[in-house]
Amino acid sequence: MTAWTKEIGLALLLLLAISVIGGLTGFFIPLLFLLIISLLIWQVVQINRFERWISKGGRGKYPKAKGIWEDIYYHVYLIKKSEKKRKKKLGKIIDQFRKSTDALPDAAVVLGKEDEIEWANTAAKNVLGLQPSDRGQRIPNLIRFPIFVRYLKSGLFNESITMPSPTNSNITLTVKVVSYGAGLRLLLAQDVTQLRKMEQMRKDFVANVSHELRTPLTVLKGYLETLQELDEPLSPLLSHSFQQMHEQTERMQYLVDDLLLLSNLETQPKKTHCVDIPALLSKICKETENLNNSAGRIELTLETNTHIYGDEQELRSAFSNLLGNALKYSPKESKVQVRWQQTPVNLVLDVIDKGEGIAESEIPRITERFYRIDVKRANKVSGTGLGLAIVKHVLLRHDARLVVTSELYKGSTFSCCFPSERAC
Repeated sequence: MTAWTKEIGLALLLLLAISVIGGLTGFFIPLLFLLIISLLIWQVVQINRFERWISKGGRGKYPKAKGIWEDIYYHVYLIKKSEKKRKKKLGKIIDQFRKSTDALPDAAVVLGKEDEIEWANTAAKNVLGLQPSDRGQRIPNLIRFPIFVRYLKSGLFNESITMPSPTNSNITLTVKVVSYGAGLRLLLAQDVTQLRKMEQMRKDFVANVSHELRTPLTVLKGYLETLQELDEPLSPLLSHSFQQMHEQTERMQYLVDDLLLLSNLETQPKKTHCVDIPALLSKICKETENLNNSAGRIELTLETNTHIYGDEQELRSAFSNLLGNALKYSPKESKVQVRWQQTPVNLVLDVIDKGEGIAESEIPRITERFYRIDVKRANKVSGTGLGLAIVKHVLLRHDARLVVTSELYKGSTFSCCFPSERAC
């Protein structure tokens, strides 16, 4: 029998007793009123005891009671006990999380809706200069680098930013913000000082080696050309050998030139002036047709006459590489379309070919240095593997991006998307 059944049974029993006594004495209504008042006072007293117990947090043993109130106390007690166990378990999980994040070499900071600091690990205190007393402070008030403040305000957290450490200007950090939960964010800062030093060493090495190779290559190429121009006839073996040597020195020369160009793109300051893109594209198309014996293969469409701010030589190099690739990797009889157009948000150069296409899995890697897609072809296509890497770096220096869409055996479209703000 449940407590509610007992309570109802007791109430009915009291009502029956009142009915019998009231019928015998003639005071049924006053006795019924007295019973109702007594029950109400009893419930008010029990509610008051329950409220006082709950207001103290429901700690300790619950008060003694009878009937339904004993069950209510018991069930609340069980709920509190269960919550206490769950709270203890969650506390252990949070402690483990804090210990594990404290062991991380990267700085981690939990930010609230208003960029206030809710928690930071030990690494954040070391590289970002945050202290335990900074909890609740807005992080832009403590780290005031303009690039960092703009990054937080923008809300565009797909990319990371690079900035010096507030505690040591010799330390370089990459900062990334990850959104989670309802308006909460996790700020991660990684020390990339050694990576940057290694990257600089690599750039210096490539630049120095390329410069050192240029002189011996020039000498070797000059002697080969002199030997080939001798009046005395050469044997077929020597003639073939000289031809092979000349081709390989030419290939090495192209490679060194591309490496030097990449090195300059990474290290040289940007030069900006207004570039006449339609005129530049017209020149590139004519020069490429003449150099590649591709007369009539290039279709140039100028849908806008807009010029952009940039470096003409760098843009010439990028556009020439794209056009040269389109001609190399498509059938000799096919057309290559070059289109300069303006969209509501971008200025776009499209280079469209009907060539062999690129597999979707290969597209993310084609701008890597020396990466070449392994495709079996009847005729080997020459190249250094640096063309698209050059294109990528040139576009980055012009706040632009390269978008590649391709389908195997149907062709590819390489789109250089410049922001409209570049127009001049």
